[in-house]
Amino acid sequence: MKSIEVVGRTVDEAIAEALRELQVERDDVEVTVLEEGNKGFLGILGSKQARVRVEQRVPEHQDKLNKALEFVRELLRHMGLNPEIAGEADEESVNLHIHGDDLGILIGRRGQTLDSLQYITSLAVNRQGGEWMRINLDIGDYRAKREETLRSLAQRAAMKVESSGRRVALDPMNAAERRIVHQELQEFAGVTTQSEGQDPYRRVIILPE
Repeated sequence: MKSIEVVGRTVDEAIAEALRELQVERDDVEVTVLEEGNKGFLGILGSKQARVRVEQRVPEHQDKLNKALEFVRELLRHMGLNPEIAGEADEESVNLHIHGDDLGILIGRRGQTLDSLQYITSLAVNRQGGEWMRINLDIGDYRAKREETLRSLAQRAAMKVESSGRRVALDPMNAAERRIVHQELQEFAGVTTQSEGQDPYRRVIILPE
């Protein structure tokens, strides 16, 4: 958090000068008045200038990104891992990317371990207050590759339903993966999709339309 101390004839004048130096608005900073200042006798004798400390607030999404990076690094350190972790954030979500060798243990079967890491990171970051933000965690290009695999699987299964006239049940998936399948087949003529079952065994069913 960037911080400066500024003096002025009054507290308001000192704050205004600090805002000019930081090039921010009043709502973007926290102000601590160190000395109130006074005009002294007849505005001359014993006068003292006001002094304030002005700290620039970190935007909430940047704060959550920092906390997410810190949490994941510490968690992986306890697991004996030290991969490269990068991230970016906007006002709606925080996105973390883990890169390194031999990280399959963090992905798990069909991404189950990765999903668990994402879930506990989201809990750890969002429970500290502020607006709830979505935390997205990826390792290498796993999620993009998994999405491509799911779209290909959905197309093959839909063609099988179209040719056989019989429904096909896919393996259980989490909500995000089921959504990919539903979206992929929205425009596929001759079939429709629905989800059945209870998590973690809920699956997509592809049926003749």
